[in-house]
Amino acid sequence: MAKLLYSVTMSLDGFIAGPDGDMSWLTPFLGPNPTAEALVPEIGAMLVGNRTFGGDDPNKGTDKEGAMSGAWTGPVFVLTHNPPAQPVPDVTFGSDLHEAVAAARKAAGDRYVNVLGAEVARQALAAGLLDEILVFVAPVLLGDGTRLYDLPGGAQVTLTRLRSAESPLANALWFTVH
Repeated sequence: MAKLLYSVTMSLDGFIAGPDGDMSWLTPFLGPNPTAEALVPEIGAMLVGNRTFGGDDPNKGTDKEGAMSGAWTGPVFVLTHNPPAQPVPDVTFGSDLHEAVAAARKAAGDRYVNVLGAEVARQALAAGLLDEILVFVAPVLLGDGTRLYDLPGGAQVTLTRLRSAESPLANALWFTVH
């Protein structure tokens, strides 16, 4: 069965997006990264939050626009209460986390369901559905924006490091969720 992996690039001070979802900060840190490149063929489906789906793409207007800098294509499942009026090719919209996860796992087969979006990752973690977290830490301090994980008053989550890798643009830390 497919595992749920939350993969994300984060600033050193813990933000995955700048104020108002701004992703332009990420552009200088996208580029050759062996860990990210090796992950692409291991992804069978994406589970994405609505803000992430409709949000800012740091590669917009370039040949690297899209998921994983344009290197990944496949089924996308967007968790939202407000689906668009017009269908989007290869995208399924749903409002129930468990149903979306089940559909994404089925579509992914034995590969990963890659989770994009802090809120969807938080919900999956709270529901006990998130298996692994891969964080690419970029050498920058943003000071404000969307945190990697934000749950005021929430419980501590224990992780075990699976592996790590250095890259000139963003170091990778890969964990199992307990």
